[in-house]
Amino acid sequence: MDRDVPVTQVRTMRDLLSLQLSQPRFAMILVGSFAVLALILTAVGMYGVMMYSVAQRTREIGVRLALGAQRGAVLKMVFRDAAILLLTGIAAGLAATGAFASVLRTMLYGTDSRNPQVLAAVCIVVALSGFLATLLPALRAAAVEPLQALRMD
Repeated sequence: MDRDVPVTQVRTMRDLLSLQLSQPRFAMILVGSFAVLALILTAVGMYGVMMYSVAQRTREIGVRLALGAQRGAVLKMVFRDAAILLLTGIAAGLAATGAFASVLRTMLYGTDSRNPQVLAAVCIVVALSGFLATLLPALRAAAVEPLQALRMD
């Protein structure tokens, strides 16, 4: 090294590392934000669809309860409908993951886009959020009074 050559751009290793990782960090924050937004939209959408379904089937639920159906059977019916919707959505999501694996591969660090543990965890989180969003409509369906439901227009 030559003593007469001035040293420029002196930085700490932390600064260099931070600068080097800023773009991947931004991409991961962006992808994570979109994932949280998608999860919220899934839960809100599931809540809306199930609440609408329960509202449309209030007479049917009232007739079932009037004929002796247990409230647990009504809960089971609503959760079964929710499970069908959730399984359809999860299957479509897994198919999309397979179709866009090459695009996802460029954004993921330290894991494969088809990692079964990650995909299983995502499926479980989506299913749990969907079932939590279905809880209120299911409880509303189970609380229907048969006489009032039969009097509805």
